[in-house]
Amino acid sequence: QVQLVESGGGLVQAGGSLRLSCAASGRTFSNFAMGWFRQAPGREREFVATISWSGRATYYADSVKGRFTISRDVAKNTVYLQMNSLKPEDTAVYYCAADLNPATNSYEYDYWGQGTQVTVSS
Repeated sequence: QVQLVESGGGLVQAGGSLRLSCAASGRTFSNFAMGWFRQAPGREREFVATISWSGRATYYADSVKGRFTISRDVAKNTVYLQMNSLKPEDTAVYYCAADLNPATNSYEYDYWGQGTQVTVSS
């Protein structure tokens, strides 16, 4: 089992920045690829970014490429999502997820956090 706890969400103006954190506990964090997803009201959960277990491979949704950066700190068992140049359409609940391999489909992830709200005002 892997337990994931997100933090760092909040209210920010358009153009601002936030850094989300996802703290992992349980099974060896370094064995898992990590992903960030988001879900806005009335919409399906969508892929945002993923990072391999080594941290050497990352992949982003086109909608966030160049604005968001995913990273991980194995010593702290934590994965981050740095979000810059935020837009109102980035408003959503953001979830981190863990699985053995990086993936862009939510159904491929076995472990999920509870989510953190990000609201971007115009």
